[in-house]
Amino acid sequence: MVRRPAPGLVVLAYHRVGGNSGLEVDLDPGLFAAQMQQLSAQRRAVDIDRGLELVQQSNGPPSVVITFDDGTVDFIDHALPALVAAGVPATYYVATQFIDEQQRFPDRGTPMTWAGLAEAASTGLVTIGSHTHSHAVMDKLSPAGVENELRRSKELIEDHLGRPAHHFAYPKGVFGGSANEMVVGQHFRSAALANCAVNRFGATNPLRLDRFPIQRSDGMAYFARKCEGGMALEGRLRAILNRRRYDSAMT
Repeated sequence: MVRRPAPGLVVLAYHRVGGNSGLEVDLDPGLFAAQMQQLSAQRRAVDIDRGLELVQQSNGPPSVVITFDDGTVDFIDHALPALVAAGVPATYYVATQFIDEQQRFPDRGTPMTWAGLAEAASTGLVTIGSHTHSHAVMDKLSPAGVENELRRSKELIEDHLGRPAHHFAYPKGVFGGSANEMVVGQHFRSAALANCAVNRFGATNPLRLDRFPIQRSDGMAYFARKCEGGMALEGRLRAILNRRRYDSAMT
């Protein structure tokens, strides 16, 4: 609100819609549908590939990319119908072990099926990307471990869906370091983090796409601000807190 963000691409990160988990990242379906309708009316939503084209240019129209993480079944039940109704594209980064082995996610998260992912992709609106195989946090892995996680995830997506997997999101939004980034770059065109910042035209590394996490307490007002690239400080403080919680849980 004090300083207008630089023009560029805003990437929003969602996790669940209508999952009844009680989590802040689990949105009411009505709220999510309203957010997608607003984006549709503004004609600002683009898919991930168009978004990458835009940020490689020196300037362009302010645009928004919708992304989802993990791979829970509420995406097919609640998020996909809202995306289709609004005509808004999205990228879905999935942790393939949970889907392939039908292993439940934490906080009562029921995994998608491969058939459900194929249905989502068949709409032409949903791009399926990797979120590693086991949802491993990258800074805890060696380059060899990263290679195994990425290769297994990519192979499963491509074998089951018959579509290439060109895009990746770091679990927990935690950057894996320069050595691991080189491995990521060998497999994917882009990689998404969780830093709350606008991806500036002509000045964005596609392997370090910043994203704004969307929470249910954002409502419509804070959602609109994030779509404009605002609330970056609030997001960074939240990311620091989440990182400390994660590090404490690992010790």
